[in-house]
Amino acid sequence: MPDFSLERALGAAAGVPGPIVVGIDEAGRGPWAGPVVAAAVWLDPARTPRLLSERLDDSKALNPAVRETLYGEILACAHVGAAALGIGEAGVAEIDEINILQATLSAMTRAVAALEACAGLKAGAALIDGNRTPKLACPARAVVRGDSKSLSIAAASIVAKVTRDHAMAELARRHPGYGWERNRGYGTAEHRDALRALGVTAQHRRSFRPVRELLTIA
Repeated sequence: MPDFSLERALGAAAGVPGPIVVGIDEAGRGPWAGPVVAAAVWLDPARTPRLLSERLDDSKALNPAVRETLYGEILACAHVGAAALGIGEAGVAEIDEINILQATLSAMTRAVAALEACAGLKAGAALIDGNRTPKLACPARAVVRGDSKSLSIAAASIVAKVTRDHAMAELARRHPGYGWERNRGYGTAEHRDALRALGVTAQHRRSFRPVRELLTIA
């Protein structure tokens, strides 16, 4: 289960007494439609409720109801100053223009900027899920499967996932028939069939092969 070991180690390596170490993760790199969303989360190790820290985990390992509950608890911690969070995203046009990897890294940079602006905190170091780091003004470390090792990254994975799920549910209301409230824009059979029957929307990523091929056929 994730803990604060990586946060403590990176904080010590940064050489700053008690630095703010944030965790960063994203949701939505693989879907055919919708934005990619990144979250940056700082948890105060001394004030994070034990009941919360014992239940945080990689968002993919949690069912939707548990994710929603933990998301609410993270927000509650932020409201009392025991945590801080920021959201960054890159929309479809940016994904198509600069590719999904670069768009994801840009969303991560925006998430840290949003955290700092909203909470009045300065990130002293950052832990990023995966094997690439975004451009940040602080020391950063990429951690493969970090959402199962770091509590900050696990919290960020939950915040990013729930935030994007909410956004896709809203887009589903604007573009009915594709099942985005269920498939979140991923390439399910339902989504593929709807693309063929209903066509491509403004929320589809034209740089992704299944969408691009459909446009070529059309």
